[in-house]
Amino acid sequence: MGAAAARYHCRMSFSAILLALLLEQVRPLTRGNPVHAGLRAWVRWSSRSFDAGRPHHGWLAWGFAVLGPTVLALAIHWLLAATLGWLAAVLWSVAVLYATLGFRQFSHHFTDIRDALEAGDEAQARQLLAQWQQIDASELPRSEIIRQVIEHSVLAAHRHVFGVLGWFAVLAAFGLGPAGAVLYRLSEFVARYWQHQSEAHHQPVSAALQNVAAGAWNAIDWLPSRVTALGFAVVGSFEEAIDAWRTYSQRAGRINDGVILAATSGAVNLRLGGAPMRSTLRPTDDPLAGGTSLPGQEPELAHLRSIVGLVWRSVVMWMLLLALLTLARLLG
Repeated sequence: MGAAAARYHCRMSFSAILLALLLEQVRPLTRGNPVHAGLRAWVRWSSRSFDAGRPHHGWLAWGFAVLGPTVLALAIHWLLAATLGWLAAVLWSVAVLYATLGFRQFSHHFTDIRDALEAGDEAQARQLLAQWQQIDASELPRSEIIRQVIEHSVLAAHRHVFGVLGWFAVLAAFGLGPAGAVLYRLSEFVARYWQHQSEAHHQPVSAALQNVAAGAWNAIDWLPSRVTALGFAVVGSFEEAIDAWRTYSQRAGRINDGVILAATSGAVNLRLGGAPMRSTLRPTDDPLAGGTSLPGQEPELAHLRSIVGLVWRSVVMWMLLLALLTLARLLG
């Protein structure tokens, strides 16, 4: 890759991410939008057409569901860049990021539950949490409501923002446009969606396909989850976050979600884990591995504000880093 091409790709990446984040804050995608509805229909068609219960059939279904839209997004990006120029390619990347990235795709759940807790309406908070995560929250005490809201919100921020940013920025630097954003979001979605469909008996999905989707997602998310955890450590209490991360890895395991939550726990000195919670991939598992409880303060309402600050500081840090890398490429 030539120096001119490298400068172009860096400039494109930063511009697309910044514009998409701003657009998503001003006018977020509504629920049931045509883009997401179309992707759900495509994923359902892929599993119905190729899922025959064997691992190689699972990989075929996963390939069509995830790699098909990824290749299509890349082809459109290359076509626009070749025919209309880099500005059209950047606008396409912004459109793809707008559909795959953003806080507003999940933050309304966090805000509604926080408002209910601030108003003292714990019953409403439990109901909202149950609707969001499809769990039985009817007997959760106030501290556990807050803990689960924090855990689910941190993981959602990783999947909707930090993981998408990471995969997009890396692949865009090699001229692959928005392919990374599509690959990451769809790999997460199909693993969650196919399991949910099978459990709810809406559509039979074989165990082989579920295992393929879960395994692919775990591999794709391995590095982004650790980058997110490192970011939280840098903008939070670094030594405590790294220590909690190390303790979790040595004592409990190396589940991607658990790494993020362990670093979060240390970064804000907050007790996370300790009671089974629903994982979006495996409902019987706790991301902190078997109910492992990390040391820290008991979750309180004020911690919700601390988590919001931690996440936004991390966003600013990564955007500044990307801006500096872009500037260095332009000057170099």
